Amino acid sequence: MTDRTDAAEPEWLNASEAQAWRGLLTIMQRAFPEIERDLRCHDMLAVHYHIFVTLSEAPDRTMRLSDLADSANLSQSRLTHRLRTLVERGEIEIKQDPDDGRAKQATLTDAGYVRLEAVAPHHVATVRRLIFDHLSPGQTVALADALAPVANSLCDHPEYLNPT
Repeated sequence: MTDRTDAAEPEWLNASEAQAWRGLLTIMQRAFPEIERDLRCHDMLAVHYHIFVTLSEAPDRTMRLSDLADSANLSQSRLTHRLRTLVERGEIEIKQDPDDGRAKQATLTDAGYVRLEAVAPHHVATVRRLIFDHLSPGQTVALADALAPVANSLCDHPEYLNPT
Protein backbone atom coordinates (compact mmCIF):
# COMPACT_ATOMS: atom_id res chain seq x y z
CA MET A 1 0.00 0.00 0.00
CA THR A 2 1.28 3.47 -0.84
CA ASP A 3 1.63 6.04 1.90
CA ARG A 4 -0.40 9.00 0.64
CA THR A 5 1.77 11.44 2.59
CA ASP A 6 4.73 10.57 0.31
CA ALA A 7 2.85 11.46 -2.87
CA ALA A 8 3.28 14.98 -4.18
CA GLU A 9 0.22 17.09 -3.52
CA PRO A 10 -1.42 18.10 -6.82
CA GLU A 11 -1.66 21.76 -7.69
CA TRP A 12 -5.41 22.13 -7.15
CA LEU A 13 -7.50 24.47 -9.26
CA ASN A 14 -8.23 27.80 -7.63
CA ALA A 15 -11.84 29.03 -7.45
CA SER A 16 -11.84 30.84 -10.80
CA GLU A 17 -10.06 27.95 -12.56
CA ALA A 18 -12.57 25.47 -11.10
CA GLN A 19 -15.47 27.66 -12.20
CA ALA A 20 -14.06 27.96 -15.74
CA TRP A 21 -13.39 24.21 -15.91
CA ARG A 22 -16.91 23.34 -14.74
CA GLY A 23 -18.33 25.73 -17.34
CA LEU A 24 -16.32 24.03 -20.09
CA LEU A 25 -17.45 20.60 -18.86
CA THR A 26 -21.09 21.69 -18.92
CA ILE A 27 -20.72 22.96 -22.48
CA MET A 28 -19.03 19.70 -23.55
CA GLN A 29 -21.64 17.54 -21.82
CA ARG A 30 -24.75 19.52 -22.75
CA ALA A 31 -24.12 21.66 -25.83
CA PHE A 32 -22.00 19.29 -27.93
CA PRO A 33 -24.50 16.39 -27.79
CA GLU A 34 -27.25 18.83 -28.79
CA ILE A 35 -25.14 20.08 -31.70
CA GLU A 36 -24.51 16.47 -32.75
CA ARG A 37 -28.27 15.70 -32.56
CA ASP A 38 -29.05 18.73 -34.70
CA LEU A 39 -26.53 17.68 -37.34
CA ARG A 40 -27.88 14.12 -37.31
CA CYS A 41 -31.32 15.55 -38.14
CA HIS A 42 -29.63 16.65 -41.38
CA ASP A 43 -27.99 13.24 -41.86
CA MET A 44 -24.55 14.54 -40.94
CA LEU A 45 -22.14 13.75 -38.12
CA ALA A 46 -20.23 16.52 -36.37
CA VAL A 47 -16.95 15.07 -37.67
CA HIS A 48 -18.34 15.19 -41.22
CA TYR A 49 -19.38 18.82 -40.73
CA HIS A 50 -15.87 19.64 -39.50
CA ILE A 51 -14.37 17.92 -42.55
CA PHE A 52 -16.71 19.80 -44.92
CA VAL A 53 -15.92 23.18 -43.32
CA THR A 54 -12.18 22.50 -43.25
CA LEU A 55 -12.13 21.50 -46.92
CA SER A 56 -14.39 24.40 -47.91
CA GLU A 57 -11.83 26.82 -46.46
CA ALA A 58 -8.82 25.13 -48.13
CA PRO A 59 -7.43 26.25 -51.50
CA ASP A 60 -9.39 24.49 -54.25
CA ARG A 61 -11.37 22.84 -51.42
CA THR A 62 -8.55 20.27 -51.27
CA MET A 63 -6.20 19.02 -48.55
CA ARG A 64 -3.80 16.15 -48.02
CA LEU A 65 -5.43 13.39 -46.00
CA SER A 66 -2.69 13.63 -43.37
CA ASP A 67 -3.43 17.34 -42.81
CA LEU A 68 -7.18 16.74 -42.78
CA ALA A 69 -6.76 13.92 -40.26
CA ASP A 70 -4.68 16.19 -38.04
CA SER A 71 -7.30 18.94 -38.28
CA ALA A 72 -10.08 16.52 -37.32
CA ASN A 73 -7.94 14.89 -34.58
CA LEU A 74 -8.31 11.48 -36.26
CA SER A 75 -5.82 8.85 -37.34
CA GLN A 76 -5.52 8.53 -41.11
CA SER A 77 -7.21 5.12 -41.02
CA ARG A 78 -10.10 6.51 -38.96
CA LEU A 79 -10.41 9.46 -41.34
CA THR A 80 -10.47 7.11 -44.33
CA HIS A 81 -13.28 5.16 -42.66
CA ARG A 82 -15.21 8.40 -41.98
CA LEU A 83 -14.74 9.57 -45.57
CA ARG A 84 -16.04 6.35 -47.13
CA THR A 85 -19.73 7.36 -46.89
CA LEU A 86 -18.98 10.88 -48.12
CA VAL A 87 -17.10 9.49 -51.13
CA GLU A 88 -19.98 7.10 -51.90
CA ARG A 89 -22.38 10.07 -51.82
CA GLY A 90 -20.16 12.00 -54.21
CA GLU A 91 -19.52 14.74 -51.64
CA ILE A 92 -15.79 14.09 -51.30
CA GLU A 93 -13.26 12.86 -53.87
CA ILE A 94 -10.01 11.13 -52.95
CA LYS A 95 -7.13 11.38 -55.43
CA GLN A 96 -3.37 10.96 -55.48
CA ASP A 97 -1.45 14.08 -54.54
CA PRO A 98 0.07 15.33 -57.83
CA ASP A 99 3.13 16.58 -55.93
CA ASP A 100 3.68 13.38 -53.93
CA GLY A 101 2.55 10.07 -55.39
CA ARG A 102 2.66 8.44 -51.95
CA ALA A 103 0.08 10.85 -50.49
CA LYS A 104 -3.61 11.29 -51.16
CA GLN A 105 -5.80 14.36 -51.16
CA ALA A 106 -9.45 14.89 -50.30
CA THR A 107 -11.53 17.40 -52.26
CA LEU A 108 -14.94 18.73 -51.32
CA THR A 109 -17.01 18.31 -54.48
CA ASP A 110 -19.66 20.72 -55.69
CA ALA A 111 -22.29 18.33 -54.30
CA GLY A 112 -20.53 18.37 -50.92
CA TYR A 113 -20.35 22.15 -50.96
CA VAL A 114 -24.08 22.39 -51.74
CA ARG A 115 -24.79 20.05 -48.84
CA LEU A 116 -22.63 22.14 -46.51
CA GLU A 117 -24.48 25.28 -47.60
CA ALA A 118 -27.80 23.55 -46.81
CA VAL A 119 -26.77 22.35 -43.34
CA ALA A 120 -24.68 25.34 -42.21
CA PRO A 121 -27.58 27.73 -41.42
CA HIS A 122 -29.17 25.12 -39.12
CA HIS A 123 -25.86 24.37 -37.42
CA VAL A 124 -25.04 28.04 -36.91
CA ALA A 125 -28.52 28.66 -35.46
CA THR A 126 -28.00 25.83 -32.97
CA VAL A 127 -24.56 27.10 -31.92
CA ARG A 128 -25.94 30.61 -31.58
CA ARG A 129 -28.92 29.40 -29.50
CA LEU A 130 -26.77 27.28 -27.20
CA ILE A 131 -23.74 29.55 -26.80
CA PHE A 132 -23.66 33.03 -28.26
CA ASP A 133 -27.21 34.16 -27.46
CA HIS A 134 -26.11 34.05 -23.81
CA LEU A 135 -23.05 36.27 -24.28
CA SER A 136 -22.61 39.95 -24.96
CA PRO A 137 -20.34 40.95 -27.86
CA GLY A 138 -17.63 41.80 -25.32
CA GLN A 139 -17.97 38.42 -23.63
CA THR A 140 -17.72 36.70 -27.01
CA VAL A 141 -14.46 38.52 -27.74
CA ALA A 142 -13.15 37.68 -24.26
CA LEU A 143 -14.11 34.02 -24.71
CA ALA A 144 -12.36 33.86 -28.09
CA ASP A 145 -9.28 35.55 -26.63
CA ALA A 146 -9.23 33.18 -23.65
CA LEU A 147 -9.69 29.98 -25.65
CA ALA A 148 -7.28 30.79 -28.51
CA PRO A 149 -4.02 30.07 -26.64
CA VAL A 150 -5.41 26.81 -25.24
CA ALA A 151 -6.65 25.66 -28.65
CA ASN A 152 -3.35 26.66 -30.27
CA SER A 153 -1.30 24.79 -27.67
CA LEU A 154 -3.40 21.64 -28.15
CA CYS A 155 -2.98 21.83 -31.93
CA ASP A 156 0.69 22.84 -31.91
CA HIS A 157 1.75 20.48 -29.11
CA PRO A 158 -0.20 17.21 -29.33
CA GLU A 159 2.20 15.74 -26.76
CA TYR A 160 0.18 17.63 -24.12
CA LEU A 161 -2.68 15.24 -24.85
CA ASN A 162 -0.79 12.16 -23.62
CA PRO A 163 2.17 13.19 -21.44
CA THR A 164 3.68 9.72 -20.90
